[in-house]
Amino acid sequence: MDVFQALHSHRSIREYKTQPISEQTLNEVLEAGIRASSSGNMQSYSIIVTKDEKLRKALYDPHMQQSMVVDAPVLLTFCADFRRMRKWLAQSGAPLNFDNFMSFMIAAIDATLVSQNVAIAAEAKGLGLCYMGSTLANCEQIGEILELPEGVVPVVGYSLGYADESPQVRDRLPLAGLVHNEVYQDHTEQQISDIYQQRETAGWQRYMAFPELKQMIEESGVENLAQVYTKLKYTKESHIEFSQSVLSYLKKQGFMNQ
Repeated sequence: MDVFQALHSHRSIREYKTQPISEQTLNEVLEAGIRASSSGNMQSYSIIVTKDEKLRKALYDPHMQQSMVVDAPVLLTFCADFRRMRKWLAQSGAPLNFDNFMSFMIAAIDATLVSQNVAIAAEAKGLGLCYMGSTLANCEQIGEILELPEGVVPVVGYSLGYADESPQVRDRLPLAGLVHNEVYQDHTEQQISDIYQQRETAGWQRYMAFPELKQMIEESGVENLAQVYTKLKYTKESHIEFSQSVLSYLKKQGFMNQ
């Protein structure tokens, strides 16, 4: 598949065929993925490939009981990882500097970049995937199941396999609302309305097309898509709880030293 075709055809796949991914295909995808840009070429990430059914079932709850966790043949977890680098530095008599929040951010960006490279390569090979925000939100639980040592934190993850569904490509905000020429151009109220006009219509229709979601929305008194985001999907309370959990785990994993 042409790279532009792959990029414009992306959609989240939650239903998978039982067909396994061959080792050759998986390795080709991962080899392409690790060509991603990396800060200082340190490649401060690790990729956990999980196929074992027992492990995937164990990951089901911390991944918020999303069905693709157990239905997809492969789960990929991309971790911020300075453990390998720290060991190399110690063996080489070099200072161990990568034990702070800035180091975590460098590693998290590396992990995210390689995850997207792998995703594009996978889709170009005819595979489907679905990113899971639960990877970071429940990083400590996932880290325990995957036996991640100090210096390693799960950041990005997704299911991977051959699609057993063909959902519509989701809408995206218009380019004019995302790209700023030369410097940041703050949006007026009218520009904000224009930027989100299609999203408000398409997003609302999508949620209301699912009976369970429609019932939840109607019972909650939510009136528009913006309220769906902040009153139902991403509440302030949940984000504070997840924030505290992630920060606590970063300290445990050695990324919060001064």
